[in-house]
Amino acid sequence: MTELRRRMDEDMIVRGFADRTREAYLWAVTGLARFYRRPPDQVSDEDVQAYLLHLIRDRERAWSTCNMVVHGLRFFYHTTLKRDPMTFSIPTQRQPSRLPALLSREEIQRLLAQAPNLKHRTMILATYAAGLRLSEVLHLRVEDIDSARMTLRVEQGKGAQDRYTILSVPLLAALRTYWTVTRPRPWLFPSDRTTHPMHPTALQRAYVTAKRRAGILKPGGIHGLRHAFATHLLEAGVDLHTIQRLLGHGHISTTTRYIRLVRHTEMGPGSPLDLLARFDPPAQD
Repeated sequence: MTELRRRMDEDMIVRGFADRTREAYLWAVTGLARFYRRPPDQVSDEDVQAYLLHLIRDRERAWSTCNMVVHGLRFFYHTTLKRDPMTFSIPTQRQPSRLPALLSREEIQRLLAQAPNLKHRTMILATYAAGLRLSEVLHLRVEDIDSARMTLRVEQGKGAQDRYTILSVPLLAALRTYWTVTRPRPWLFPSDRTTHPMHPTALQRAYVTAKRRAGILKPGGIHGLRHAFATHLLEAGVDLHTIQRLLGHGHISTTTRYIRLVRHTEMGPGSPLDLLARFDPPAQD
């Protein structure tokens, strides 16, 4: 690890950045350095802007990727190198507003039935039934399950915030079955070869495999299960403030976007708990 990389990483650690955010920001600076083949602290403001134009025009990167690169470079130059933000300008492109492809309840059931194995099925089920982000389901611990209060503790979610979300009876039963078979410690879903949590790519691949087996052609990754959780709750009559707390949104405006999804879908009433109560899992692997 170079000195600049170490300094930037330490700056992010002391500010409580999530692991995936740190990795993304470091990747952004590494990409800039490799493009110009020189240390990033020797890259001028004009070079940075030219690099961003290259990503957008020549490499045709998604707006979301470009925005992430912008934030990573801003942190590096403004925080780690302490350049004056008033004299250093990176134009941020706005990401086009698009509605995510929302999975129906019937598709959720097919998806769960086609998960590659017990571990992946349980992880996909927990992601949907509790409205978890990818990093949150990967970092669940056995002690986060509170069957007495029927809650699931999410430790240090996005924004370094702890919260509680719902633990439904079907999810609790699935978690108990999974624990009986695997007895994981300390992570609920550890990597097969290490004592660390499962790598995000492994779960994303399992989700894509389940989608393909279930014949689901809608675009989107596993984060779509979180969208489905929120939208299905909203359709079932759960108020926005409750959904906000369950999702861990810092601002209610983030939660209100799901109203747009409800207006564009016609899936009928029923919450994730209703769906899971009718879910009949296949025989255990």
